[in-house]
Amino acid sequence: MAVNPNEDTEFNDALRKHGIIPPRETTPETPSPPSSPPLEQVLDDLTPDELRELGEEVVDDDLHRTIESFRRQRIAEERKDQKRARFGRVYPIGRDDYTREVTEASQIDEEGDDKGRGTGVVCFLYKDGIPRSDRTFEHLRTLATRYPRTKFVSIVGDKCIADLPDSRIPMLIIYRKGEIRNQVVAWGTERERRLEVTLHIELEAVLLLCGAIELPERGGRNREQDGESDDDDYDDPSARMRSAATSTNTRSARNVRGSTAKGNDSDSDFEFDM
Repeated sequence: MAVNPNEDTEFNDALRKHGIIPPRETTPETPSPPSSPPLEQVLDDLTPDELRELGEEVVDDDLHRTIESFRRQRIAEERKDQKRARFGRVYPIGRDDYTREVTEASQIDEEGDDKGRGTGVVCFLYKDGIPRSDRTFEHLRTLATRYPRTKFVSIVGDKCIADLPDSRIPMLIIYRKGEIRNQVVAWGTERERRLEVTLHIELEAVLLLCGAIELPERGGRNREQDGESDDDDYDDPSARMRSAATSTNTRSARNVRGSTAKGNDSDSDFEFDM
């Protein structure tokens, strides 16, 4: 008599007990569906217009009041951000403008800033025709739009620092409260073959760690204001790097260098008084 080892019978159970036939294959459990996100998380991802539309659709009075409360809070947050968005582009300056547009500008507190943190100012020293300098300029233009609370300025390197060698270009000098918080020297020197997305993420993370730029008070950014699409290549990794730097807004080392060729220059940080 042929025995079907997969049948669920008492006879087969006895055979399995004595090791004559193998144990029955267990049916894998169906994974439980992921739990729904909490209401607050769902509402926090919606714009004021989306919250208004959602509120018009619900019939539960308590839920309607909750949605309306979130909508009003979101509008207040956006108005606050708009007041703080004083810049939004890279401003060209000359050497004679440096003290006013950089050092003194970094001492100005934002409206409503009771902590007196001043303004983050990123001074970009560049030279046309150097590929890594040109690429960094493009990244900074994007970041200036994304972080309009930070002032970005640009100046030709040797017009700012006499005899500045090309090997130090591009250079970023980061100010807050009238003081240099950091210097980034020769950014991108050994990053010629990196993906532009990776370079952008790294530069954004460096500026976050230096305290030059700050995340919005609310967790996410308004994608429509940033001009980003839902399938933006660097949204997720960039968000992870920013979250790692969120609580870091203190002064870091004086000089963050891009990798420079050995023997090119001294270790001078080109510290100067304008």
